[in-house]
Amino acid sequence: MTWMWDGTSNISSISDADTNGSGVVLAAEPIHPIPLTQDLDEEKVALGERLFHEPKLSINDTISCATCHLLDKGGTDGLGTSLGMQGSNTGLNSPTVFNSGFHWRLNWDGSAATLEEQADGPVAAAKEMGGMSWEDVIDKLKRSTDYVSAFNRAYDDGVTGDNIKDAISIFQRSLYTPNAPFDRYLRGDENAISDDAKAGYNLFKSYGCITCHQGMLVGGNMFQKVGIFGDYFADRGNVIKSDLGRYNVTQDDSDRHVFKVPSLRNITRTAPYFHDGNPKTLDEAIKLMGQYQLGVDLPQEDVDLIMQFLITLTGEYQGKPV
Repeated sequence: MTWMWDGTSNISSISDADTNGSGVVLAAEPIHPIPLTQDLDEEKVALGERLFHEPKLSINDTISCATCHLLDKGGTDGLGTSLGMQGSNTGLNSPTVFNSGFHWRLNWDGSAATLEEQADGPVAAAKEMGGMSWEDVIDKLKRSTDYVSAFNRAYDDGVTGDNIKDAISIFQRSLYTPNAPFDRYLRGDENAISDDAKAGYNLFKSYGCITCHQGMLVGGNMFQKVGIFGDYFADRGNVIKSDLGRYNVTQDDSDRHVFKVPSLRNITRTAPYFHDGNPKTLDEAIKLMGQYQLGVDLPQEDVDLIMQFLITLTGEYQGKPV
């Protein structure tokens, strides 16, 4: 069973998805470029960046959002499954925070509809940041005259839980990565990617990868069951609660092992892969996707070409490659 997005929220986020910025319509493709610019309140972005790196959001002042989402590691922590409070294993691979502002839903199980809603989860989770309330966080931040001044400049009502979440979310929306080679190719630069990458993109479409990995994020806009052509979890073994995916949100049996399809943007920077961090390399992840999601044993030559395409999805953050 497949759950598709409604077709509106993803498209509405794209300001230049069908043009090259000068009104020229791009060739019709199932993937769209990331907008080259974003209109964001820079003061709130700066405040949100401070809060994103602020360990005071955890109960013992040791963990921040950036602990699991390092910007110099592709917006992830590089671990198979992330570690939270006092080394607690969260049971889930940390998804990249880059381009999170464009996602249709947040978290592997799609439990959050917005970035603001998603911010509630880690702060309140005992395993992640210790189970803080926003009142606890507000009390900590109000002890800092710098934070009080910064919030008073950015918001009429100063330090509040909603304003903390808003600032963090606005900062996350600033973490977009435009101008990937493939985006330049979509905008009309035929030389932006190699012939091997073009061949890999054609394979990506012909094998059916594009069914779930399309749109601006090359994913991130639908749910899908892991293990359509085989029982991935039985083969892997050691099934835990987080492997149930969306079932943990809905308690609907049809949602067992259903997850939000991840974005493939900057995918070469975010190993290991899947919700469980099981495949350690992109080569392995592609082969497992072929086996369990497409029902095919992908030849190594085709895997290599698909990898060449995926390399072209690495964008730029603040003018430098991710």
